[in-house]
Amino acid sequence: MAEPWATLGIDLHVEPAGPGLRRGLTDALREAVRSGRLAPGTRLPSSRVLAADLGIARNTVADAYADLVAEGWLTARQGAGTRVAERTVVPPAGTAPHPRARTRPAYDLRPGSPDLASFPRAAWLKAARRALTAAPHDALDYGDPRGRPELRAALAGYLSRARGVRADPEQIVVCGGFAHGLKLLGTVLRAREARTVAVESYGLDVHWRLLAASGLHTTPLPLDRLGTDPGELSGAEALLLTPAHQFPMGVPLHRDRRAAVVDWARRTGGLVLEDDYDGEFRYDRQPVGALQGLDPDRVIYLGTASKSLAPGLRLAWMVLPPGLAEEVTAAKGGVDTCGVLDQLTLAEFLASGAYDRHVRATRLRYRRRRDALVAAVTARAPGARVTGIAAGLHVLLRLPPGTEQSVVQAAHWQGLAVHGLARYQHPAALAEPVDALVVGYGTPPDHAWSGALDALCAVLPG
Repeated sequence: MAEPWATLGIDLHVEPAGPGLRRGLTDALREAVRSGRLAPGTRLPSSRVLAADLGIARNTVADAYADLVAEGWLTARQGAGTRVAERTVVPPAGTAPHPRARTRPAYDLRPGSPDLASFPRAAWLKAARRALTAAPHDALDYGDPRGRPELRAALAGYLSRARGVRADPEQIVVCGGFAHGLKLLGTVLRAREARTVAVESYGLDVHWRLLAASGLHTTPLPLDRLGTDPGELSGAEALLLTPAHQFPMGVPLHRDRRAAVVDWARRTGGLVLEDDYDGEFRYDRQPVGALQGLDPDRVIYLGTASKSLAPGLRLAWMVLPPGLAEEVTAAKGGVDTCGVLDQLTLAEFLASGAYDRHVRATRLRYRRRRDALVAAVTARAPGARVTGIAAGLHVLLRLPPGTEQSVVQAAHWQGLAVHGLARYQHPAALAEPVDALVVGYGTPPDHAWSGALDALCAVLPG
């Protein structure tokens, strides 16, 4: 029978070396403290636990501790145990200094992140507790590489109801964020001997790099007030686009072009990768349904919790055409790469209606922010103009020609983080340069929104 102290101690890796156990242990502990491996304040195991772990006499450990206390390396107090003494740790010679932390901007209006302060912690915790209580023991095993069946079933119901997606749980694969899903699809496309993926002339460079890393060439399509023009799709085997709310230009794909994209896929056998990253957030009308609903055999739907909940969850999903789920699962390596507990929690969050309530509440909050931004720019910065539909977590502010870089630099000097449109243009795009700011209004917490608007208007022309 194990002694009770055997399960109450803490682990410590130490290797006594040299003549004599006491001296070897003392030297090893001293070097661990000197090198910084044992940080100041670190609690050490009791002499009994360490002696048992090392297979040596308890007195040997007690004597080594006493020597180091006397030398000032350790401290020992009744009831507080033995700890590494508080002292300045000098890094070993040749150790590179830690880089200085970047100064955080006073206001962050870069697009891509929601208001993290609004994450529904209490509701998420309740869902996690219910999900974990109800989960069978085998739910904690490796499980289905497509993701937990509870989450796939909940997603199928939600996406069908809220986004018009024709979803079968068997055709859904859960992945660790949109980028992970895109990487998997790039691997599958390359294995199918695809060479070219058409993309929008404005978008995220990280997506283009992920496709390039899979051995795929990206070619940009022209974009105008009707959205991406699919007229130049010849030669591409796949198309990546954001039809509900184009990022960053902010326009939806016109119904005629939605039909043209689906017709191209049917005619050529190509695949459409639909990025529905903020499809739930439409403020002036009901959101446009997902493109996938027009042809689930040719359109791959990709959604994520990054904008509706938080990027740190690293949860996204793909609704795949028949037969493609097996190929994507194989590209994952045949294992579920997402945390089971978060999957179970999201499944409960969806099934209980908590997700709908959260999205509706945040939709109202973001609509108010966008309305305040439009009103402030209109009244205080007539040199800028808000474009795009009332949707998503960002707006495009058109600027007078030739002013984008100077405005971005002025914003930086004022402690305002904001992106210019130029950074989102595909290197091969032939579009005429447009001066604009891509302003994300999701990131600042509510208490900082007024100050962020003031800082923005202060650097805009006019």
